[in-house]
Amino acid sequence: MTLKIGWIGCGVHATQMLLPQVVRHDVQLAALCDIDGARLAAAGRQFGVSKLTNDAAELIATPGLDAIGMAVGPDQHLLFGKAALERGLPVFMEKPPSGSAAGARELLAASEKAKKPLLVGFMKRYSAGNKIAANIVKSGRFGQVLGLTGYYMTAPGYFVGNVDYTGFFLHHCVHYMDLVSFLVSPVKKLTARKVEKEPGKVLFHISLDFECGAIGTIAMGTIQSRGAPVERIELMGDHQRIEVDNVIDVKWNRNPAFKIDDPRAALLDDVDSLTWKPNFTAAANEDPKGYYSLLQDVIPALGGKETAAPTIADGVVAMDRLETLRRELAL
Repeated sequence: MTLKIGWIGCGVHATQMLLPQVVRHDVQLAALCDIDGARLAAAGRQFGVSKLTNDAAELIATPGLDAIGMAVGPDQHLLFGKAALERGLPVFMEKPPSGSAAGARELLAASEKAKKPLLVGFMKRYSAGNKIAANIVKSGRFGQVLGLTGYYMTAPGYFVGNVDYTGFFLHHCVHYMDLVSFLVSPVKKLTARKVEKEPGKVLFHISLDFECGAIGTIAMGTIQSRGAPVERIELMGDHQRIEVDNVIDVKWNRNPAFKIDDPRAALLDDVDSLTWKPNFTAAANEDPKGYYSLLQDVIPALGGKETAAPTIADGVVAMDRLETLRRELAL
């Protein structure tokens, strides 16, 4: 069944990242909403939608809609998400699901009361390299994960005119508050420490203890150029190591024999290292960032099917963890 979706928020992220991937699935964009008239009109032309409004309540009340999608601010996610659920409509929203863990719990309660799903855009689970790493671990061939290390950076220019790290935490750090458990297991303890070179330029290290017994360290901060690689994850096991650079370069180091003095040296399927990176020269509409793959789970879930799409319950966990992090850092 083709889902008729009403969408709230037609900014750059929605029109360049999300909606182009949404319409690759079996959906019809039936209505669009944005408070900026020029932006709304441009999105209508881009996606061939004639039902346009600057009133989110009007969009949610549009007859015939099967679901609501949105990419707006955290406070609007809470307000509009609850309104859509109260109308009996399933919801997909970008992260964060709210500006607070308490707001995320409000959305969880609304979803449970309506008996309709609320899916959250934690696309880092679906970024190509992270997805490969998770599937290797789930296959059983990796064994127990013993350690996780990584970093996730952005630039201080993100805060020009307003040196408040709230945006960095809500729009960037929240991804890894979800991702670390997706790759390893639930977190039982989180501590952190920071160094702040000057307002807007902060680096912090997060220490994680996982329920499975693994340990982890993630570095995050606003002290790197976004023109440089800003993301890396490494999973460590017993004679196993998976390295994911910038979500597109994967190395699975295993337990290879020494080759130099062996006249019969070869590459062996079961012990030598494997690598992968996408073929960007191919004429294919690939999305290594993960939005398309995320929506492969989200769209069926909006239609009532059980999928692995991240839910508002996952959002509550990530937001609780994020607030623990902020308390640890006093930021």
